[in-house]
Amino acid sequence: MAKKQDKIGFSLTWLCAGSLGLCLVGVIGLLLLLGYQGLSGFWPKRVMELRLKDGSKALGELVRSQPEKHRFQLKIGNRDLYGLDFKWFNDQDVQERSWPKDVVRLEREEHGIFLGRLKALEIGKRILSGPEAWEFLQKNINGTPRKGQASMVLKLVDAAGTSKEIPLKAVLRAIHPNQMGFWKRLGLFFRRNLEFLTENPRESNTEGGVFPAIFGTILMVFLMTLFVTPLGVLAALYLREYSSGGWFVRSVRVAVNNLAGVPSIVFGIFGLGFFVYLLGGSLDSLFFSDRLPSPTFGTGGILWASLTLALLTIPVVIVATEEGLAAVPGIARQGSYALGATKFETMWKVVLPGAAPGILTGVILAIARAAGEVAPLMIVGMVKLAPDLPVDGQFPFIHLERKFMHLGFYIYDLGFQSPNVEASLPMVYATAFLLVVLVTILNLFAILVRNRLRRKYATSAV
Repeated sequence: MAKKQDKIGFSLTWLCAGSLGLCLVGVIGLLLLLGYQGLSGFWPKRVMELRLKDGSKALGELVRSQPEKHRFQLKIGNRDLYGLDFKWFNDQDVQERSWPKDVVRLEREEHGIFLGRLKALEIGKRILSGPEAWEFLQKNINGTPRKGQASMVLKLVDAAGTSKEIPLKAVLRAIHPNQMGFWKRLGLFFRRNLEFLTENPRESNTEGGVFPAIFGTILMVFLMTLFVTPLGVLAALYLREYSSGGWFVRSVRVAVNNLAGVPSIVFGIFGLGFFVYLLGGSLDSLFFSDRLPSPTFGTGGILWASLTLALLTIPVVIVATEEGLAAVPGIARQGSYALGATKFETMWKVVLPGAAPGILTGVILAIARAAGEVAPLMIVGMVKLAPDLPVDGQFPFIHLERKFMHLGFYIYDLGFQSPNVEASLPMVYATAFLLVVLVTILNLFAILVRNRLRRKYATSAV
Protein backbone atom coordinates (compact mmCIF):
# COMPACT_ATOMS: atom_id res chain seq x y z
CA MET A 1 0.00 0.00 0.00
CA ALA A 2 2.83 2.39 0.90
CA LYS A 3 4.61 1.65 -2.39
CA LYS A 4 1.43 2.38 -4.31
CA GLN A 5 1.05 5.74 -2.53
CA ASP A 6 4.71 6.53 -3.23
CA LYS A 7 4.14 5.85 -6.93
CA ILE A 8 1.07 8.09 -6.97
CA GLY A 9 2.98 10.83 -5.17
CA PHE A 10 5.90 10.49 -7.56
CA SER A 11 3.54 10.72 -10.56
CA LEU A 12 1.81 13.81 -9.15
CA THR A 13 5.18 15.44 -8.55
CA TRP A 14 6.17 14.93 -12.17
CA LEU A 15 2.73 16.12 -13.32
CA CYS A 16 3.13 19.36 -11.35
CA ALA A 17 6.70 19.81 -12.60
CA GLY A 18 5.57 19.22 -16.18
CA SER A 19 2.75 21.75 -15.83
CA LEU A 20 5.19 24.31 -14.46
CA GLY A 21 7.57 23.62 -17.31
CA LEU A 22 4.81 24.12 -19.89
CA CYS A 23 3.87 27.44 -18.26
CA LEU A 24 7.48 28.60 -18.39
CA VAL A 25 7.79 27.54 -22.02
CA GLY A 26 4.62 29.43 -22.85
CA VAL A 27 5.78 32.60 -21.10
CA ILE A 28 9.24 32.46 -22.67
CA GLY A 29 7.70 31.77 -26.07
CA LEU A 30 5.40 34.78 -25.71
CA LEU A 31 8.30 37.04 -24.77
CA LEU A 32 10.40 35.78 -27.68
CA LEU A 33 7.54 36.31 -30.12
CA LEU A 34 6.82 39.84 -28.89
CA GLY A 35 10.51 40.69 -28.76
CA TYR A 36 11.28 39.41 -32.24
CA GLN A 37 8.25 40.94 -33.91
CA GLY A 38 8.67 44.24 -32.08
CA LEU A 39 12.43 44.74 -32.28
CA SER A 40 12.73 43.53 -35.88
CA GLY A 41 10.70 46.56 -36.93
CA PHE A 42 13.61 48.79 -35.84
CA TRP A 43 16.22 46.92 -37.89
CA PRO A 44 17.20 48.84 -41.07
CA LYS A 45 16.12 46.77 -44.07
CA ARG A 46 17.43 46.80 -47.61
CA VAL A 47 15.20 48.37 -50.27
CA MET A 48 14.26 46.23 -53.24
CA GLU A 49 13.55 47.65 -56.70
CA LEU A 50 11.17 45.66 -58.88
CA ARG A 51 10.93 45.84 -62.65
CA LEU A 52 7.53 44.44 -63.55
CA LYS A 53 6.55 42.78 -66.82
CA ASP A 54 4.16 45.60 -67.64
CA GLY A 55 7.13 48.02 -67.69
CA SER A 56 6.44 49.72 -64.34
CA LYS A 57 8.82 49.88 -61.39
CA ALA A 58 8.41 49.80 -57.64
CA LEU A 59 10.60 50.31 -54.57
CA GLY A 60 9.97 48.77 -51.19
CA GLU A 61 11.17 46.92 -48.10
CA LEU A 62 10.25 43.24 -47.92
CA VAL A 63 7.69 42.75 -45.15
CA ARG A 64 6.45 39.21 -45.63
CA SER A 65 6.59 36.46 -48.22
CA GLN A 66 4.06 33.72 -49.00
CA PRO A 67 5.81 31.17 -51.24
CA GLU A 68 2.80 28.86 -51.25
CA LYS A 69 0.72 31.66 -52.82
CA HIS A 70 3.62 32.90 -54.98
CA ARG A 71 3.40 36.45 -53.69
CA PHE A 72 5.15 38.86 -51.32
CA GLN A 73 4.44 42.19 -49.66
CA LEU A 74 6.57 45.34 -49.78
CA LYS A 75 6.44 48.46 -47.69
CA ILE A 76 6.47 50.98 -50.53
CA GLY A 77 6.03 54.11 -48.38
CA ASN A 78 5.31 57.37 -50.21
CA ARG A 79 1.82 57.50 -48.73
CA ASP A 80 1.30 61.04 -49.99
CA LEU A 81 1.82 59.79 -53.56
CA TYR A 82 0.17 56.36 -53.52
CA GLY A 83 -2.36 56.63 -50.70
CA LEU A 84 -1.05 53.43 -49.06
CA ASP A 85 2.12 52.13 -47.39
CA PHE A 86 2.04 48.42 -48.31
CA LYS A 87 1.41 46.52 -51.53
CA TRP A 88 1.31 42.86 -52.55
CA PHE A 89 3.12 41.63 -55.68
CA ASN A 90 2.79 38.31 -57.50
CA ASP A 91 5.98 36.44 -58.40
CA GLN A 92 4.86 35.89 -61.99
CA ASP A 93 4.49 39.65 -62.53
CA VAL A 94 8.12 40.39 -61.60
CA GLN A 95 10.69 40.54 -64.39
CA GLU A 96 13.74 41.64 -62.37
CA ARG A 97 14.73 42.35 -58.76
CA SER A 98 17.63 44.56 -57.72
CA TRP A 99 18.95 46.50 -54.74
CA PRO A 100 20.31 49.80 -56.16
CA LYS A 101 22.75 51.66 -53.95
CA ASP A 102 21.48 55.13 -54.79
CA VAL A 103 18.06 54.56 -53.22
CA VAL A 104 17.28 57.04 -50.43
CA ARG A 105 15.04 56.32 -47.46
CA LEU A 106 13.64 59.39 -45.71
CA GLU A 107 11.89 59.33 -42.34
CA ARG A 108 9.44 62.21 -42.20
CA GLU A 109 7.30 63.88 -39.57
CA GLU A 110 4.23 63.22 -41.70
CA HIS A 111 3.11 60.73 -44.38
CA GLY A 112 5.51 58.02 -43.26
CA ILE A 113 8.72 57.15 -45.10
CA PHE A 114 9.71 58.18 -48.63
CA LEU A 115 11.60 55.82 -50.91
CA GLY A 116 13.20 57.19 -54.04
CA ARG A 117 16.27 58.93 -55.38
CA LEU A 118 17.70 62.31 -54.47
CA LYS A 119 18.10 64.60 -57.45
CA ALA A 120 18.97 67.94 -55.89
CA LEU A 121 18.86 70.09 -52.76
CA GLU A 122 17.58 73.61 -53.21
CA ILE A 123 18.85 76.25 -50.77
CA GLY A 124 17.20 79.48 -51.79
CA LYS A 125 18.58 80.16 -55.24
CA ARG A 126 21.45 77.71 -54.78
CA ILE A 127 21.06 74.13 -56.00
CA LEU A 128 23.23 71.22 -54.89
CA SER A 129 23.30 67.81 -56.54
CA GLY A 130 25.14 64.52 -56.37
CA PRO A 131 27.51 63.80 -53.44
CA GLU A 132 27.54 67.48 -52.48
CA ALA A 133 23.77 67.46 -51.88
CA TRP A 134 23.96 64.23 -49.87
CA GLU A 135 26.83 65.50 -47.73
CA PHE A 136 24.97 68.74 -46.98
CA LEU A 137 21.84 66.75 -46.19
CA GLN A 138 23.66 64.56 -43.67
CA LYS A 139 25.11 67.58 -41.89
CA ASN A 140 21.71 69.20 -41.44
CA ILE A 141 19.60 66.27 -40.21
CA ASN A 142 20.08 62.97 -38.34
CA GLY A 143 20.09 64.60 -34.93
CA THR A 144 22.05 67.76 -35.73
CA PRO A 145 20.62 71.24 -34.99
CA ARG A 146 18.38 72.62 -37.72
CA LYS A 147 19.04 76.24 -38.64
CA GLY A 148 17.63 78.00 -41.67
CA GLN A 149 15.92 74.89 -43.00
CA ALA A 150 12.69 76.69 -43.86
CA SER A 151 14.11 77.64 -47.26
CA MET A 152 15.70 74.26 -48.00
CA VAL A 153 13.84 71.83 -50.25
CA LEU A 154 14.71 68.29 -51.33
CA LYS A 155 13.94 67.37 -54.91
CA LEU A 156 13.37 63.61 -55.31
CA VAL A 157 11.82 61.09 -57.67
CA ASP A 158 10.11 57.81 -56.87
CA ALA A 159 10.62 54.50 -58.68
CA ALA A 160 8.30 55.54 -61.51
CA GLY A 161 10.08 58.86 -62.00
CA THR A 162 7.40 60.99 -60.34
CA SER A 163 8.91 64.17 -58.92
CA LYS A 164 8.42 65.09 -55.28
CA GLU A 165 9.56 68.12 -53.29
CA ILE A 166 9.96 67.75 -49.52
CA PRO A 167 10.95 70.60 -47.17
CA LEU A 168 14.13 69.72 -45.32
CA LYS A 169 12.56 70.73 -41.99
CA ALA A 170 10.06 67.86 -42.40
CA VAL A 171 12.81 65.20 -42.71
CA LEU A 172 13.91 63.38 -39.56
CA ARG A 173 16.50 61.01 -41.02
CA ALA A 174 17.96 60.18 -44.43
CA ILE A 175 19.94 57.02 -45.21
CA HIS A 176 21.17 54.94 -48.13
CA PRO A 177 19.81 51.59 -46.85
CA ASN A 178 21.54 49.49 -49.51
CA GLN A 179 24.97 50.98 -48.76
CA MET A 180 24.94 50.31 -45.01
CA GLY A 181 27.13 47.62 -43.50
CA PHE A 182 26.29 45.51 -40.47
CA TRP A 183 27.76 47.87 -37.86
CA LYS A 184 26.01 50.91 -39.29
CA ARG A 185 22.74 49.00 -39.28
CA LEU A 186 23.35 47.94 -35.69
CA GLY A 187 24.05 51.51 -34.63
CA LEU A 188 20.90 52.76 -36.32
CA PHE A 189 18.96 49.89 -34.73
CA PHE A 190 19.97 51.04 -31.23
CA ARG A 191 19.26 54.69 -32.06
CA ARG A 192 15.76 53.77 -33.19
CA ASN A 193 15.18 51.81 -30.00
CA LEU A 194 16.32 54.78 -27.94
CA GLU A 195 14.01 57.09 -29.88
CA PHE A 196 11.16 54.66 -29.28
CA LEU A 197 11.72 54.98 -25.53
CA THR A 198 12.36 58.73 -25.35
CA GLU A 199 10.31 60.47 -28.03
CA ASN A 200 6.65 61.42 -28.41
CA PRO A 201 4.37 59.52 -30.81
CA ARG A 202 3.41 60.88 -34.20
CA GLU A 203 1.42 59.85 -37.27
CA SER A 204 -1.63 58.67 -35.25
CA ASN A 205 0.72 56.82 -32.86
CA THR A 206 2.05 54.57 -35.65
CA GLU A 207 5.51 56.16 -35.58
CA GLY A 208 7.79 57.91 -33.13
CA GLY A 209 8.17 56.92 -29.50
CA VAL A 210 6.08 56.02 -26.48
CA PHE A 211 7.73 58.07 -23.74
CA PRO A 212 4.48 59.76 -22.57
CA ALA A 213 2.84 56.33 -22.25
CA ILE A 214 5.81 54.95 -20.29
CA PHE A 215 5.82 57.95 -17.98
CA GLY A 216 2.07 57.81 -17.47
CA THR A 217 2.08 54.07 -16.74
CA ILE A 218 4.89 54.30 -14.17
CA LEU A 219 3.43 57.38 -12.45
CA MET A 220 -0.04 55.83 -12.27
CA VAL A 221 1.32 52.58 -10.81
CA PHE A 222 3.39 54.57 -8.27
CA LEU A 223 0.37 56.64 -7.17
CA MET A 224 -1.84 53.55 -7.02
CA THR A 225 0.72 51.78 -4.82
CA LEU A 226 0.98 54.86 -2.62
CA PHE A 227 -2.78 54.82 -2.07
CA VAL A 228 -3.52 51.09 -1.85
CA THR A 229 -0.65 49.93 0.40
CA PRO A 230 -1.45 51.84 3.63
CA LEU A 231 -5.20 51.40 3.16
CA GLY A 232 -4.97 47.67 2.51
CA VAL A 233 -2.45 47.07 5.31
CA LEU A 234 -4.48 48.99 7.89
CA ALA A 235 -7.67 47.17 6.90
CA ALA A 236 -5.96 43.77 7.13
CA LEU A 237 -4.33 44.72 10.44
CA TYR A 238 -7.68 45.61 11.95
CA LEU A 239 -9.39 42.49 10.63
CA ARG A 240 -6.61 40.19 11.84
CA GLU A 241 -5.28 41.76 15.02
CA TYR A 242 -7.85 44.14 16.49
CA SER A 243 -11.36 43.00 15.55
CA SER A 244 -13.27 40.70 17.87
CA GLY A 245 -15.25 39.01 15.13
CA GLY A 246 -19.00 39.30 14.77
CA TRP A 247 -21.34 40.11 11.94
CA PHE A 248 -19.53 43.31 10.96
CA VAL A 249 -16.20 41.60 10.37
CA ARG A 250 -17.88 38.74 8.51
CA SER A 251 -19.66 41.27 6.31
CA VAL A 252 -16.39 43.04 5.56
CA ARG A 253 -14.69 39.79 4.57
CA VAL A 254 -17.61 38.87 2.29
CA ALA A 255 -17.44 42.35 0.72
CA VAL A 256 -13.68 42.05 0.15
CA ASN A 257 -14.07 38.65 -1.49
CA ASN A 258 -16.89 39.94 -3.69
CA LEU A 259 -14.87 42.98 -4.75
CA ALA A 260 -12.16 40.68 -6.05
CA GLY A 261 -14.65 39.25 -8.57
CA VAL A 262 -16.23 42.51 -9.78
CA PRO A 263 -15.41 43.34 -13.45
CA SER A 264 -12.90 46.14 -13.75
CA ILE A 265 -15.21 48.30 -15.90
CA VAL A 266 -17.58 48.56 -12.91
CA PHE A 267 -14.78 50.15 -10.90
CA GLY A 268 -14.30 52.60 -13.76
CA ILE A 269 -17.97 53.60 -13.67
CA PHE A 270 -17.78 54.02 -9.88
CA GLY A 271 -14.63 56.11 -10.22
CA LEU A 272 -16.33 58.33 -12.79
CA GLY A 273 -19.36 58.91 -10.59
CA PHE A 274 -17.70 59.19 -7.18
CA PHE A 275 -14.19 60.52 -7.77
CA VAL A 276 -14.67 62.59 -10.95
CA TYR A 277 -18.18 63.97 -10.64
CA LEU A 278 -18.68 64.06 -6.84
CA LEU A 279 -15.20 64.75 -5.40
CA GLY A 280 -13.79 66.49 -8.47
CA GLY A 281 -16.89 68.60 -8.95
CA SER A 282 -16.84 69.59 -5.27
CA LEU A 283 -13.16 70.61 -5.49
CA ASP A 284 -13.90 72.74 -8.55
CA SER A 285 -16.76 74.48 -6.76
CA LEU A 286 -14.67 75.19 -3.67
CA PHE A 287 -11.26 76.08 -5.08
CA PHE A 288 -11.52 76.57 -8.86
CA SER A 289 -14.86 78.36 -9.25
CA ASP A 290 -13.20 81.06 -11.36
CA ARG A 291 -12.41 78.46 -14.04
CA LEU A 292 -15.91 77.04 -14.29
CA PRO A 293 -17.63 75.83 -16.45
CA SER A 294 -14.28 74.42 -17.63
CA PRO A 295 -13.52 71.65 -15.11
CA THR A 296 -10.18 71.24 -13.37
CA PHE A 297 -10.64 68.20 -11.14
CA GLY A 298 -14.18 67.53 -12.31
CA THR A 299 -12.92 65.60 -15.31
CA GLY A 300 -10.79 62.51 -15.77
CA GLY A 301 -7.19 62.70 -14.59
CA ILE A 302 -4.31 60.60 -13.34
CA LEU A 303 -5.30 61.16 -9.69
CA TRP A 304 -8.77 59.68 -10.15
CA ALA A 305 -7.39 56.86 -12.31
CA SER A 306 -4.90 55.92 -9.57
CA LEU A 307 -7.58 55.97 -6.87
CA THR A 308 -9.87 53.83 -9.04
CA LEU A 309 -7.14 51.23 -9.52
CA ALA A 310 -6.40 51.36 -5.78
CA LEU A 311 -9.99 50.29 -5.11
CA LEU A 312 -9.66 47.63 -7.80
CA THR A 313 -6.57 46.07 -6.24
CA ILE A 314 -7.25 46.57 -2.53
CA PRO A 315 -8.78 43.06 -2.05
CA VAL A 316 -5.49 41.52 -3.22
CA VAL A 317 -3.45 43.57 -0.74
CA ILE A 318 -5.85 42.82 2.15
CA VAL A 319 -5.84 39.05 1.58
CA ALA A 320 -2.06 38.84 1.13
CA THR A 321 -1.43 41.03 4.21
CA GLU A 322 -3.73 38.89 6.34
CA GLU A 323 -1.84 35.79 5.29
CA GLY A 324 1.42 37.52 6.14
CA LEU A 325 0.13 38.51 9.58
CA ALA A 326 -1.10 34.97 10.22
CA ALA A 327 2.38 33.61 9.38
CA VAL A 328 4.00 35.61 12.19
CA PRO A 329 4.37 33.15 15.11
CA GLY A 330 2.29 33.90 18.20
CA ILE A 331 5.39 33.49 20.37
CA ALA A 332 6.80 36.65 18.82
CA ARG A 333 3.78 38.62 20.04
CA GLN A 334 3.91 37.01 23.47
CA GLY A 335 7.60 37.75 23.83
CA SER A 336 6.98 41.37 22.96
CA TYR A 337 4.20 41.68 25.53
CA ALA A 338 6.38 39.93 28.15
CA LEU A 339 9.03 42.60 27.65
CA GLY A 340 6.50 45.31 28.44
CA ALA A 341 5.65 46.47 24.92
CA THR A 342 2.18 47.83 24.23
CA LYS A 343 -0.06 46.34 21.58
CA PHE A 344 0.72 49.21 19.20
CA GLU A 345 4.47 48.79 19.74
CA THR A 346 4.12 45.05 19.18
CA MET A 347 2.20 45.57 15.94
CA TRP A 348 4.57 48.28 14.69
CA LYS A 349 7.94 46.78 15.61
CA VAL A 350 7.30 43.01 15.63
CA VAL A 351 4.25 41.93 13.67
CA LEU A 352 4.36 44.28 10.67
CA PRO A 353 8.09 43.76 9.98
CA GLY A 354 7.57 40.01 10.17
CA ALA A 355 4.60 40.24 7.81
CA ALA A 356 6.42 42.53 5.36
CA PRO A 357 7.14 39.75 2.82
CA GLY A 358 3.42 38.94 2.72
CA ILE A 359 2.53 42.60 2.36
CA LEU A 360 4.95 42.96 -0.55
CA THR A 361 3.45 39.86 -2.15
CA GLY A 362 0.11 41.65 -2.22
CA VAL A 363 1.72 44.82 -3.56
CA ILE A 364 3.46 42.83 -6.33
CA LEU A 365 0.16 41.26 -7.39
CA ALA A 366 -1.53 44.67 -7.28
CA ILE A 367 1.18 46.24 -9.45
CA ALA A 368 0.98 43.41 -11.99
CA ARG A 369 -2.77 43.79 -12.32
CA ALA A 370 -2.87 47.58 -12.31
CA ALA A 371 -0.17 47.93 -14.97
CA GLY A 372 -2.21 45.90 -17.43
CA GLU A 373 -5.69 47.32 -16.77
CA VAL A 374 -7.24 49.36 -19.55
CA ALA A 375 -11.05 49.29 -19.32
CA PRO A 376 -11.54 51.41 -16.15
CA LEU A 377 -8.83 53.88 -17.15
CA MET A 378 -10.61 54.70 -20.40
CA ILE A 379 -13.38 56.26 -18.31
CA VAL A 380 -11.40 58.15 -15.67
CA GLY A 381 -8.61 59.97 -17.45
CA MET A 382 -6.63 57.92 -19.95
CA VAL A 383 -6.45 59.33 -23.49
CA LYS A 384 -4.96 58.46 -26.86
CA LEU A 385 -2.56 61.41 -26.89
CA ALA A 386 -1.57 63.68 -23.99
CA PRO A 387 0.92 66.36 -25.09
CA ASP A 388 1.43 67.66 -21.53
CA LEU A 389 2.94 65.31 -18.96
CA PRO A 390 1.49 65.25 -15.41
CA VAL A 391 4.93 66.31 -14.13
CA ASP A 392 6.80 69.27 -15.60
CA GLY A 393 8.70 72.44 -14.69
CA GLN A 394 5.60 74.58 -14.14
CA PHE A 395 4.33 75.26 -10.63
CA PRO A 396 3.09 73.22 -8.78
CA PHE A 397 5.23 70.80 -10.86
CA ILE A 398 2.92 67.81 -10.24
CA HIS A 399 -0.42 68.17 -12.06
CA LEU A 400 -2.60 65.29 -10.89
CA GLU A 401 -5.64 66.72 -12.67
CA ARG A 402 -4.14 66.15 -16.12
CA LYS A 403 -5.03 63.31 -18.42
CA PHE A 404 -2.34 60.78 -19.24
CA MET A 405 -1.26 58.06 -21.64
CA HIS A 406 -0.93 54.38 -20.77
CA LEU A 407 0.92 51.57 -22.52
CA GLY A 408 -2.08 49.22 -22.31
CA PHE A 409 -4.42 51.67 -24.00
CA TYR A 410 -1.69 52.56 -26.48
CA ILE A 411 -1.61 48.90 -27.57
CA TYR A 412 -5.41 48.78 -27.81
CA ASP A 413 -5.55 51.97 -29.85
CA LEU A 414 -2.85 50.81 -32.28
CA GLY A 415 -4.31 47.34 -32.69
CA PHE A 416 -8.00 48.19 -33.09
CA GLN A 417 -8.43 51.89 -33.85
CA SER A 418 -5.44 52.79 -35.98
CA PRO A 419 -6.26 54.12 -39.47
CA ASN A 420 -3.18 52.29 -40.78
CA VAL A 421 -3.28 48.83 -39.21
CA GLU A 422 -0.40 47.26 -41.15
CA ALA A 423 1.94 50.16 -40.38
CA SER A 424 1.07 49.96 -36.70
CA LEU A 425 1.79 46.22 -36.26
CA PRO A 426 5.51 46.65 -35.40
CA MET A 427 4.58 49.31 -32.84
CA VAL A 428 1.93 47.01 -31.35
CA TYR A 429 4.45 44.22 -30.83
CA ALA A 430 7.16 46.58 -29.57
CA THR A 431 4.83 48.30 -27.10
CA ALA A 432 3.44 44.98 -25.86
CA PHE A 433 6.98 43.70 -25.32
CA LEU A 434 7.87 46.93 -23.52
CA LEU A 435 4.82 46.65 -21.24
CA VAL A 436 5.71 43.07 -20.28
CA VAL A 437 9.33 44.08 -19.61
CA LEU A 438 8.22 47.09 -17.56
CA VAL A 439 5.87 45.01 -15.42
CA THR A 440 8.61 42.41 -14.98
CA ILE A 441 11.10 45.06 -13.82
CA LEU A 442 8.61 46.51 -11.33
CA ASN A 443 7.85 43.03 -10.01
CA LEU A 444 11.51 42.03 -9.81
CA PHE A 445 12.29 45.14 -7.79
CA ALA A 446 9.48 44.34 -5.36
CA ILE A 447 10.54 40.67 -5.20
CA LEU A 448 14.13 41.63 -4.37
CA VAL A 449 12.91 43.85 -1.55
CA ARG A 450 10.63 41.06 -0.32
CA ASN A 451 13.42 38.47 -0.35
CA ARG A 452 15.68 40.82 1.54
CA LEU A 453 13.01 41.27 4.20
CA ARG A 454 12.48 37.51 4.27
CA ARG A 455 16.12 36.94 5.14
CA LYS A 456 16.00 39.67 7.75
CA TYR A 457 12.76 38.43 9.34
CA ALA A 458 12.98 34.67 8.95
CA THR A 459 9.77 34.20 10.92
CA SER A 460 7.53 34.56 7.84
CA ALA A 461 6.45 31.57 5.87
CA VAL A 462 4.88 33.56 3.03
